[in-house]
Amino acid sequence: MTQYNINRVILIVLDSVGIGELPDAAEYGDSGSNTLANTAKAVGGLNLPNMANLGLGNIAEIDGVPPAASPAGAYGKMGEKSPGKDTTTGHWELSGVILDEPFPVFPNGFPASFIEQYQKRIGREILGNKPASGTKIIEELGRQHMETGKPIVYTSADSVFQIAAHEEIIPLDQLYHFCKIAREMLTGDLAVGRVIARPFLGQPGSFKRTANRHDYSLPPVKTTILDVLTENNIDVMAVGKIVDIFAGRGITDYVRTKSNMDGVHKTIEYMRGDNRGLIFTNLVEYDQMYGHRNDPQGYAKALEEFDAQLPEIINALNDDDILIITADHGCDPTTESTDHSREYVPLLVYGPRVRGGVNLGVRSTFSDVAATIAEIFNVPFTVGTGFAGKVLKGGK
Repeated sequence: MTQYNINRVILIVLDSVGIGELPDAAEYGDSGSNTLANTAKAVGGLNLPNMANLGLGNIAEIDGVPPAASPAGAYGKMGEKSPGKDTTTGHWELSGVILDEPFPVFPNGFPASFIEQYQKRIGREILGNKPASGTKIIEELGRQHMETGKPIVYTSADSVFQIAAHEEIIPLDQLYHFCKIAREMLTGDLAVGRVIARPFLGQPGSFKRTANRHDYSLPPVKTTILDVLTENNIDVMAVGKIVDIFAGRGITDYVRTKSNMDGVHKTIEYMRGDNRGLIFTNLVEYDQMYGHRNDPQGYAKALEEFDAQLPEIINALNDDDILIITADHGCDPTTESTDHSREYVPLLVYGPRVRGGVNLGVRSTFSDVAATIAEIFNVPFTVGTGFAGKVLKGGK
């Protein structure tokens, strides 16, 4: 095997920052979705000079993001091979797990028989049990929840069982307990990808979700690159909700985050440490705060804030580090839908040892990232096609 002499891979997932509809997008109701390009059009152009310098504008036409004449990074885009368009599916595929079947979704709410059993287990009735926007359902049912103490259960077009509760009505420990019970019960045909605690505060008319969200995912159904790295005594450091998405498996250390910028700062803290392996970061606010709320202005501002912080990330790179920036799905804030969109994701690769200007083309699966990490650390992995040799100086 080729020795690449790379000490760390910093993999940053810009949650939901898609770059154009996949060929099967119509099957998901996502024709015309293009999170980056449509957001740029909606706000009169994006100001992303640092990602443009890496090659973002060379991947697709994005208002305000011109193609670089000599990109500093390698660039391309990746299609999703797994069925679905949710967070768990996207992150698992980045780690080398390609699903055969999508996670189940519940467009009419969860079966009455399940809800009846669930209510018995938690000792109280629930409100809701329907697909909804998280902010809208707490506006609709928040007052009733505060008066009755009944938790609000809802889902979406994604494979999720979400429980919203006011932190002063149902304390966090109890809300998390309710989520753990749901995770334990949701198996077989009901095995949703994630159970999510959605705490909020405030009064009717001014409710606000807090940063105490917690995700309870299924453990990955196949071996991930995270598993392989840890089995070979290579560190996997998780930033943000990564630890939840993988149910803690294959992770040697983790930190939670309260915002995108908190995630950036904690990533840099890991980068300044004496460690070897994978730093795996999720920046969730694009999706959670702006995509699902159809807020292109907020989405654009969040992208520009990350771009402004990118030089600090780049300056923290050691000579033997490699940075990969990508996404897990789309969530176009300009369409009628408030759900995720079935899209390609951007792929930007940068580092002192990375050849600038390499066009990585259209990758057939997100798992090419996992395969590349396997090549870099010289560990066995059979899913995906690595591109380390194409982008690293001195590679094959």
